[in-house]
Amino acid sequence: MTALARQDRGQETQASIQPLVELTRNGMAAVNHLILSRMGSEVEMIPEVANHLISSGGKRLRPMLTLASADMFGYQGKGHVNLAMAVEFMHTATLLHDDVVDESDLRRGKSTARMIWGNQASVLVGDFLLGQAFKMMVDVGSLHALGVLAQAAAIIAEGEVMQLAAAKHLTTTEQDYLAVINAKTAALFSAAAEMGPIIANAGEEAREALATYGTNLGLAFQLVDDVLDYGGSADNLGKNTGDDFREGKITLPVILSYARGTEEERRFWREALENNQTDDAALQQALQLIHRHGALDDTIARARQFGEAARGALAPLAANAQKDALVEVIDFCVNRVN
Repeated sequence: MTALARQDRGQETQASIQPLVELTRNGMAAVNHLILSRMGSEVEMIPEVANHLISSGGKRLRPMLTLASADMFGYQGKGHVNLAMAVEFMHTATLLHDDVVDESDLRRGKSTARMIWGNQASVLVGDFLLGQAFKMMVDVGSLHALGVLAQAAAIIAEGEVMQLAAAKHLTTTEQDYLAVINAKTAALFSAAAEMGPIIANAGEEAREALATYGTNLGLAFQLVDDVLDYGGSADNLGKNTGDDFREGKITLPVILSYARGTEEERRFWREALENNQTDDAALQQALQLIHRHGALDDTIARARQFGEAARGALAPLAANAQKDALVEVIDFCVNRVN
């Protein structure tokens, strides 16, 4: 645990997504039922691969954001369930594709689909889920919702390409990296949260507030994931710790450590990440340098800044149980390092 993470630990560990889970319990039951019905296919491998990941214990945070944000504005229909399912299928598709691109062997504590069925099956089943997601969006009949989610899908793909281009490149700046995770992670958080006010016809101010909330929550969430890769456990992270380092990913802890390092330390980073010298001994040296330069603490501090921006986006909205739960989600996401 970093020094910053230890600070105020008693207060931080109280944060939970349980209020959000309770408020969206009925809606998520409907989402889960819909997911099972829409995973079906006469091609036997499709439900096998999809179910492997969908049933592997993810928090389903993004669809819960959609349900809660709709309830927040008094929505009474069923469209938010369809949109929440679409959001979850989009997220699952990106995970299937990510694991192929990153050559990952562990996801949520289980072997990745690509390790069991191969890369081709993982990519194609991800494509199937994206198709199903867009069918559900069309069924809702909201062009605004369709437009936001379609744009998110394009932005996520751009983020993946940006991350691929930045891999192993130590010239990547903090601004460059934030642009990557804004596209790769925050875009879907933002779209998921904005679905509620869209389907509830709550108006432009509400849409902007929830979209801004989702963007900043997603940025904070990803930055904490970056910290966990160097300072967490496989159980908390859902993949092997150190995977980002082994895959040559340039994340914020690396960017900060490299920028603050001596020339000898920078040479280590170049040899490790640019020349694939990322064995366990190199990982331990990377950890030493990251801790030496306070890179984890400062990454957490940046995550907290985005968390405060998410909190500020919700501040003008009327108080209710959903708003309180969404605020608590911020603290939960930021404080996962404990």
